[in-house]
Amino acid sequence: MATEFLMPKLGLTMEEGTVLEWLVDDGAAVEPGTPVLRIETDKVESDVEAVGSGRLHRLVDVGSTHACGAVIALLLGDGETPPTSQAPSAPPAANTTATASTASTSATSTSVVRPASTGTDGRLFASPNARRIAAERGVDLATVAGTGPGGRIVSEDVEEAASRPRPSSPAPSTGPSVATSVGSSVLATAAARQLADLLGVDLAAVEPDPVDGRVSRDGVAAHVRRLLATKSSSGATEPNALAPASQPPTSTKRMSGMRGTIAKRMHASLQQMAQLTLTMDADMDAVIADRSARKGGAIVPGFTDYVIAACARALREHPIVNSQVTDDGIALLPDIHVGMAVALDEGLVVPVVRHTDRLDLEALAGETKRLATAARSGSLGLGDLEGGTFSVSALGMFGVDAFTPVINPPNTAIMGVGRLRDDVVLDGKKVTTRSRLTLSLTWDHRVFDGAPAAQFAETVCRLLGSPSELDL
Repeated sequence: MATEFLMPKLGLTMEEGTVLEWLVDDGAAVEPGTPVLRIETDKVESDVEAVGSGRLHRLVDVGSTHACGAVIALLLGDGETPPTSQAPSAPPAANTTATASTASTSATSTSVVRPASTGTDGRLFASPNARRIAAERGVDLATVAGTGPGGRIVSEDVEEAASRPRPSSPAPSTGPSVATSVGSSVLATAAARQLADLLGVDLAAVEPDPVDGRVSRDGVAAHVRRLLATKSSSGATEPNALAPASQPPTSTKRMSGMRGTIAKRMHASLQQMAQLTLTMDADMDAVIADRSARKGGAIVPGFTDYVIAACARALREHPIVNSQVTDDGIALLPDIHVGMAVALDEGLVVPVVRHTDRLDLEALAGETKRLATAARSGSLGLGDLEGGTFSVSALGMFGVDAFTPVINPPNTAIMGVGRLRDDVVLDGKKVTTRSRLTLSLTWDHRVFDGAPAAQFAETVCRLLGSPSELDL
């Protein structure tokens, strides 16, 4: 019996993956552990290995995007032949939405019809998020032209289609409660149709009854309740609520991929937390002297490495900062994994230095160098990006003194690092200079107050003034 090859779920936040490259020819034999294809998620590119053996039979094309758990290939045994239907299947929840949304016809779409993006098997290429938005806003995916990789339909395409004028809904149906069809494809009871017409619901987006395959009145009501609950919990505003450009733009860059993920996560972070920021100056003369003494060694830590090390040691002394908010309350986390923000042309990634408090300065500097190099070359693994309990973000190299970093969920704090500068200070009656930088600590006020936040920042500054305490 053929073994299904599924789109993997490489982390809690992954919802879909895009096929970038098939690494094995169609029909070639593979063994467990053989790299079969390369996929792209919202965070990384990753090779996917086979978990079984057999002859590879591809079901999807390069450039197509599929939900986690969708069948994208088969591993055939000796003497087995591919099934007649070669369309990739999706997980149960995604499949229901996809079937319903693609069943809608031009009777419920706009008067301007554009060709749909389909594969060689006739299947619509659309991301799960695009299908969800299409279901919520009553857009027929068959009338939407995709602008994503390989011509797939992305959420922005659906939103653009939804913003176009639509004809008024047909008059409510009357008569006995028997199965009727919408566009000769969607079966629904008359009661379901009347309620859908009253509420402006597209019957193609409603899950049919699993027994007789018809959309019922209760199904329409349940669909509306789900939409209301989703909008209420997300607190998101409709895309059309944004003001149009005040001038004709020179160009427009879509907020998708990494940029879209950053936008959603940072917006959610500010909505869900009570974030405040304090700043504190740290004397760096001792750190500068320590770096000079290390010159000639295999690895010389950077200034940000010293800050990361100081934060890791301070997190031991102030465990409330190494925490996250859960349904059960404030969870104090036993392990310390500090993330370091790395700026890329397309956005920002935060690879994680695992067990940061257990590393001496040289080992820590070697790990941050490895992660930064991998981030810029696009070779970070998923394990390099998950599990952070605190973050450090530096803008000092751009001449920034202080700023307001935004917490990376589910962390409860983040430290910003400003530029190294020389300050004139009065030491007794003598005027002298000291090298300083400003630390900007943003914390979630729901978890701890200003005094504990200041005490944590003070501990970091104290440790930077005595770098010998940063080595194990």
